[in-house]
Amino acid sequence: MADYHYDVIVLGTGPSGEGAAMNAAKKGKKVAVVEERQVVGGNCTHMGTIPSKALRHAVKQIISYNTNPMFRDIGEPRWFSFPRVLKNAERVIAKQVKLRTEFYSRNRIHLYHGHGTFVSKNTIEIVGGPIGTTKLHADQIVIATGSRPFRPNDVDFNHERIYDSDTVLKLEHTPRTLIIYGAGVIGCEYASIFSGLGVKVDLINPAERILPFLDDEISDALSYHLRNNGVLIRHNEQYESVEGDDQGVVMNFKSGKKIKADALLWALGRSGNTDDLGLDMVGLEANSRGQLEVDKSYRTSAPHVYGVGDVIGWPSLASAAYDQGRSAAAHLAEDSECWFVKDVPTGIYTIPEISSVGKTEKELTDEKVPYEVGQAFFKSIARAQITGENVGMLKILFHRETFEILGIHCFGDQASEIIHIGQAIMKQAGSGNTVEYFINNTFNYPTMAEAYRIAALNGLNRVS
Repeated sequence: MADYHYDVIVLGTGPSGEGAAMNAAKKGKKVAVVEERQVVGGNCTHMGTIPSKALRHAVKQIISYNTNPMFRDIGEPRWFSFPRVLKNAERVIAKQVKLRTEFYSRNRIHLYHGHGTFVSKNTIEIVGGPIGTTKLHADQIVIATGSRPFRPNDVDFNHERIYDSDTVLKLEHTPRTLIIYGAGVIGCEYASIFSGLGVKVDLINPAERILPFLDDEISDALSYHLRNNGVLIRHNEQYESVEGDDQGVVMNFKSGKKIKADALLWALGRSGNTDDLGLDMVGLEANSRGQLEVDKSYRTSAPHVYGVGDVIGWPSLASAAYDQGRSAAAHLAEDSECWFVKDVPTGIYTIPEISSVGKTEKELTDEKVPYEVGQAFFKSIARAQITGENVGMLKILFHRETFEILGIHCFGDQASEIIHIGQAIMKQAGSGNTVEYFINNTFNYPTMAEAYRIAALNGLNRVS
C-alpha cells in the first residue's frame, strides 16, 4: 500500500476544491487532491452548472431561430431532440476538463482518483482508484465534496421515467409532457429549457411563490414569462405519492389532485456528499442534509479540517464556492487574505435570465430604509431592439437621501453580465457608491450597460 505525506489534502475538484488547491499551492503548500471521478471538474462541470448552461444556450439559439422572421427565408422552424442538444454540452464539458487538468499539473498539485475516506485524524485512504489502495497524510484537510440531488425514499428513482437533475442529463428521448417537482433555481432553469424544446411542462411549487428570495417584481416577471412560454405553474402543492409505469408517471398531491406526464424531473433540494467520508474519525457529524457547519474561516469543529462549497450549504453557487476555497486556503496558510464570502450576486439561467445583488424592496421596507427605485425597461434600449432581446428590465434601489445604491435587480438577456457593473460601484468605499455615478459617466451607445444611465435618471427624477 502506497503511503504519502502532504501539507494539505483537498477532497473534491469542483470549484471550491479547485480554489482551495490552487491557492494553497501558490502559498507554498505541498498539496494533494482526491477526486472520485476519473476526470476533474466535480459536479459543477459534469452534472450541474456547465451542462445545464450549455443546454440553455443551445435551446436559446433554437428559440431565436424558430421565432425570428428573418430566418424564414432559410427554411421552416425546426424541432430538435433533447439528446441532440445535449451533444453541445458534452463538447463544452470536454474543454473544461482539459483546461482544469492543466491547472493541477501547472501548479504541481498531485492528483489522485478514487474515493477518499478518513481513517484517522490526519489520514485519508483512497480506494477504487487506478493505482490501488493509497494512504495520504496531511496536517490540514479541506472537504470540498459537493452535493447531489436530494432523493426522498418514497420516490423510485430507478424507474426509467423518473429523473433528478443528474440523471436527466442521460435522457435519451424528448418527452412530450414533463412534470418538474420543485420550483427553485434548478426547477425553473429546466422548465425554461424543456419548454423551449416544445415540451409541455407542469412546474410544481410546494411554496407560495417561485424563487421567494428574489425581489417580488423580478419573481413575478419570471412567473409571467414561464407561463407565456407554455409552462403551467402550480403553487402550494405537496406530493402524496408518485407512480410510474410503461406509459408515464402519475403524481398524486395531498390536495387530492393528480397529474400525469411522460416523465418526472425531481428538483427539490440537494444533499451534501458527506456520507462514506468517515467523519466520525475526526469527530464531525453532518446535519440531516449532509452539510457541515463551519466558522467564518471555513473551519469545522475539528480545527485542522475545513469545509467549502455545496457541502456547507448556502449559497450553493459555483462562484461563491471558488472564493470559499481560496479563502479557506488563505486561512490554513495563515495568510491575511482570508475573508468570509458574502454579498454574492445571484445568477439564475432561466430564459430570460435573472441576476441580482444587494437588498430587495421587501427587505428595505421591513428595515424601514427610505429608498427610491430607478427602472430601465429593455424594450426602450437601442441595443436590445437591435438584438431582438427586448424582454426585461434593470432596477436600481438607492437611498433617498444619500443616493447610496442598496440593491440591483436585473431580468432579461445577459442579466448575469450586466449586474457586475452595478456590483462594482456598490463595492466602492465611502461616497463612491452612489447612483449619481451612472449619470456622471459616459456609457458606450448602443449597449445594454446604458440601462444603468436610464435607470439612474428615472430614479433621481423621483426625488428631485
